[in-house]
Amino acid sequence: MKKFILTVQYVRLLFIGLIICSLAACKDPGHTTSLASILKRDVVRVGTLQGPANYYRQASNEAGFEFELARKYSQYLGVELDMVVADSLSELLQKLDSGQVDILAAGLSVTEQRLENYRFAPSYTEVSQELVFKQGGKWPKSINEIDGKLMVVQDSSHAQSLEQLQKLEPQLSWQETDSHDSEELLNAVADGDIDFTIVDSNTLALNQPLYPQINVAFTIEKSQPIAWMLARDADDALLASLVEFFGTSHHDGTLLTLQEKYFTDVTRIVALDNNGFISAAKVKLPQFESLFRRHAEGMDWRLLAAIAYQESQWQPTARSHTGGRGIMMLDKKTARQLDVHSRLDAAQSIRGSAKLFQQMFARIPQRIDEPDRQWFALAAYNIGWGHLEDARLLTEQQGGDPDRWLDVKASLPLLKQRKYYQQAKFGYVRGDEPVRYVENIRAYYDTLVHLDEQNLHQD
Repeated sequence: MKKFILTVQYVRLLFIGLIICSLAACKDPGHTTSLASILKRDVVRVGTLQGPANYYRQASNEAGFEFELARKYSQYLGVELDMVVADSLSELLQKLDSGQVDILAAGLSVTEQRLENYRFAPSYTEVSQELVFKQGGKWPKSINEIDGKLMVVQDSSHAQSLEQLQKLEPQLSWQETDSHDSEELLNAVADGDIDFTIVDSNTLALNQPLYPQINVAFTIEKSQPIAWMLARDADDALLASLVEFFGTSHHDGTLLTLQEKYFTDVTRIVALDNNGFISAAKVKLPQFESLFRRHAEGMDWRLLAAIAYQESQWQPTARSHTGGRGIMMLDKKTARQLDVHSRLDAAQSIRGSAKLFQQMFARIPQRIDEPDRQWFALAAYNIGWGHLEDARLLTEQQGGDPDRWLDVKASLPLLKQRKYYQQAKFGYVRGDEPVRYVENIRAYYDTLVHLDEQNLHQD
């Protein structure tokens, strides 16, 4: 399959070429999807699917990788965003074909078959296609060893890959469904309802914490580019605006930050005690959930619960070698400052820790956007405000952005090196520890959010 990866130089050349083409009135006047029509209606209609990688609602807020990226694009155009959510991939494609949406942003692979019927914006990431099965089942090492029920999403790139493989392996068979998405098929494999499915590597990363019993058998397709999809009749001006937008998003760190937020961090929990955490979330967490909710003080109670698991695995009588005690592992000095009289009292410990986190959060400059502000507060909660400021100053000195967690977390480990901590106001700190601390909590928090969403769908 031919590659669809655009270098920065190529992006610029393509943009210039498209602009020239537009100015020369080379587009077909019969095009129904145009940049001019979007600007005239003052709304860009972006089609997507439900899911953490695409779009979902959390309380009264909207979230998802594709949603946040689409919101950035609407701001770039200076128009409103209308996120149109379809129930299936087939329905989504129909909405694009009928002109009900201008763009599809749903983690869609760029395949040769799709290139024959659609246009694509520049690719913003690559994924591989993985054949997965449940631990304990027969482990196929190749296509001709698949023995069992294989199901994939209808009209998906996975179905297209299987069609190509069937030309080499005529005995290959599978079923396609329009009533389940990739995440639901993962759940079906975990439950033993089907034997195999194919899933993109980023979707697997998002869901692996929920399904530790899922294994990868082998890779079906390597390095498939992912991009936004446009109708075949979309005009060059619209495509040119997307080329420019994705070029800018690449250079200013928008893409990297969103990819880290939604895809990189959640995979960390696989390296942690994943089975133990999910089991504890179902058995032990309910004992303390009301306390986390009561004392959250405006923060998401699940974040407070994630901090507590990182500190003590939700053990009210836990003790550390550094002098920490209780479910939140407060030391004596911090407990006194927070008016916590008994560190072994879970309610007092949780209340005090919530207060401490809010104090740290309040010190983070208002100009720093979420979620970076939250991650900075967690780092300060772990090592203290002074060390965090040292790391932010070092980040700035090295040409990074002190207001971006992605940059600061790269500088923090340097503060255990003499040439750096000698120049730091607060001196030496094992800076890799707060990085792991924040990353672990982010993974635990993301998993709690996924578990809540899973329970909501089941209800």
